[in-house]
Amino acid sequence: MATKVRDIGIGVNPPAAECNDPNCPFHGTLSVRGQIIDGVVASVKMDGTAVVERNYLKYQQKYERYEKRSSRFSVHAPACLGLKVGDNVSIMECRPLSKTVSFVAVEKRE
Repeated sequence: MATKVRDIGIGVNPPAAECNDPNCPFHGTLSVRGQIIDGVVASVKMDGTAVVERNYLKYQQKYERYEKRSSRFSVHAPACLGLKVGDNVSIMECRPLSKTVSFVAVEKRE
């Protein structure tokens, strides 16, 4: 018997696996808000948390060139997504879950 998967209000594919995590947007009660950010999982060493890195270009007007920049987000990793290092993921903002975690992974992209 499949558990009911919540509709989180955005067009992402829900995970096929199930979990009983209360901070999962699909199987728990955590609501998401804000913009969708795409990145790559850099680390999964913490329990239930992953580090997602986002690379982007910033234009420098003085030199008329772009510079590479990156930012890292500590995100909650629900067990149903099964994140590993190198996975492309989409993350969204949520309420603060800890001192550094205010984002949650919502989709594992292929």
